[in-house]
Amino acid sequence: MSTFFEQLNRDTAQAQQTLLSAPIFADCQQGHIQLSQYTAFLTQAYHHVKHTVPLLMACGGRLPVDYEWLRAALGEYIREEMGHQEWILADIAACGGNDDDVRHNRGAGKVCTSIELMIAYLYHHIDRGNPLALFGMVWVLEGTSVSTGGAMAQLIQTHLGLPDEAMRYLKSHSELDQDHIQFFESLMNRISDPQDQAVIIDSANMVFQLYAGMLRELTDNVATQ
Repeated sequence: MSTFFEQLNRDTAQAQQTLLSAPIFADCQQGHIQLSQYTAFLTQAYHHVKHTVPLLMACGGRLPVDYEWLRAALGEYIREEMGHQEWILADIAACGGNDDDVRHNRGAGKVCTSIELMIAYLYHHIDRGNPLALFGMVWVLEGTSVSTGGAMAQLIQTHLGLPDEAMRYLKSHSELDQDHIQFFESLMNRISDPQDQAVIIDSANMVFQLYAGMLRELTDNVATQ
């Protein structure tokens, strides 16, 4: 009998493949990545990472009493994730970008539609649906980071000739998430309610779709310039 984590892998594999087929991955592998694409990625990363801790806190506050063990685990996530959005702003500044515009969501530093919808979707489900939907996002971001983050970071740094000071977010998360994904797997395998499992799977599939939309824009916007 398979575990829920295995089911989550299996039932989101197609959506994950859609994300990994975004042209930006081929751009990195073929050496066509541009600095503007990397800073655009960091900009959108900031606009979702700044919500990570608030989302975790909101989820913890909405969990029913039967999930007290999961509430405690969320405390560990919060301690790990606190302040990571500041790493991203520092990376943007090290690339010569305008981190102040990104922080204040203005000009070229504004959030894109796909990321804004992703965050709104998660807050909506935490507030009005099932707070466990948040773990769909965790699976997308940590699973993708572990599977591709380290390799993409190395390719980007090599092709663009960037200093380590411009790579803290991407490199650190690909390393941190190696441990996080094992922790995540252990948590998911304790969730036995079929309805809760379905919520996490549905959320992951939606977040894969929306995150893939953001990644596709990184190439589309360059093509129209």
